Amino acid sequence: MKQQDQMALLAETLRQLDDSARWLHRSIRRCQRAAAKRELSPADFDAFESLTSRYARTSDMILQKLFRCLDAVELEDRGTLLDVLHRAEKRGLITSADAFREIRELRNEITHEYATENLRPLFDSTLEHAPALLEIIRRARQYARRYLAGPEPAADSD
Repeated sequence: MKQQDQMALLAETLRQLDDSARWLHRSIRRCQRAAAKRELSPADFDAFESLTSRYARTSDMILQKLFRCLDAVELEDRGTLLDVLHRAEKRGLITSADAFREIRELRNEITHEYATENLRPLFDSTLEHAPALLEIIRRARQYARRYLAGPEPAADSD
């Protein structure tokens, strides 16, 4: 793929992540209010289901699209998943490969959770880890400025 095409793909990936971040941020705010409740209502469960889905989708986009897209722009070999995470760490996008591994493990737990009872620990953990995804997107946008010209996205207004 040509370098110009790689840049266009990076810009599109960041645009998609900005959209994902807006929805994730909205879910975080809704669930923070619900998390304070002793008992969750059906509407609260729906809100947490949205949060966990958005968390899983956003973490997938970060790992499978963003990190690999930056690798392609910087002409890095694909390598293993661990290689991808170490390069993201070197770029300052994540605090550590181990920290992102926790994000990934939670994503896997969400994706493979079939229980219908006692989901509160899963919901609480997602709510705790979700802001890290927003921070990764913020750092990635800042990092990608060296390759892309243009304005920053508008602040979230909800």
